[in-house]
Amino acid sequence: MKIRYTADPVRFSRMTTDEIRESFLVESLFAPDKIDLIYCDVDRVIIGSAVPEAGALELSEADELRANYFTQRRELGVLNIGGAGKVTVDGEAYQMANMDCLYIGMGSKKIVFESSDTSKPALFYLLSYPAHKEYPTALARKADAAEVNLGSAEESNKRTIYKYIHPGGIKSCQLVMGITQLEPGSVWNTMPAHTHERRMEVYLYFNMDQAILFHFMGEPDATRHIVLSDRQAVISPSWSIHSGVGTKAYNFCWGMGGENQAFDDMDGLEISQLK
Repeated sequence: MKIRYTADPVRFSRMTTDEIRESFLVESLFAPDKIDLIYCDVDRVIIGSAVPEAGALELSEADELRANYFTQRRELGVLNIGGAGKVTVDGEAYQMANMDCLYIGMGSKKIVFESSDTSKPALFYLLSYPAHKEYPTALARKADAAEVNLGSAEESNKRTIYKYIHPGGIKSCQLVMGITQLEPGSVWNTMPAHTHERRMEVYLYFNMDQAILFHFMGEPDATRHIVLSDRQAVISPSWSIHSGVGTKAYNFCWGMGGENQAFDDMDGLEISQLK
């Protein structure tokens, strides 16, 4: 497990492009036959992936957590963005198709990832936060997710939000998780931008079809950007905006943790406030 320390707003304003990328960009995910984990100081989030190509992969304990097993004091969200696969939690198997999401509650001791067809491996995206209470492990198909339609073709941001782990769906301690799919011809997400001082967020961009994406971050009056490719993630601290525009339509997984789970608890901004 790699350790990642991010910058505060003062240091951020002085950073070079390379320093911003080293601090906030996660570009090591989805390596074949590997579980890759990054432990970040922002709200103790862990960002990771599991790609079981040649065989099964087990999520083991980590010395960095000083825990007997990974979810001893944590909860875990798993989104499959690849081929069909299976996650087995303490002996119970959960079959996961593309865009299915699994919540794994605190106290789950043995977690194993497998692909149904190793020529088309599952691509499991992992997002974990500290937990204080046990909630049951639960699977949500994409058809089960709460669906919200937003934006318009005229504003180039017509999109559909699918909420999986949230107070009205799969229950959790603090993890809130879902995906957003942009319609063809739409390229903007989360514009006008916002912040939410009470929660941090992680964006994983995927299904980009050889596009690149400009992710905007920083304080509203001093924005910067990171250029991303497919299957890369960005750490967004609570003081930063988090918005993006791509050269084509794309999908992204959003995941949050912090003081509350209110999806609409945002500090909205007018476009004219951005600089």
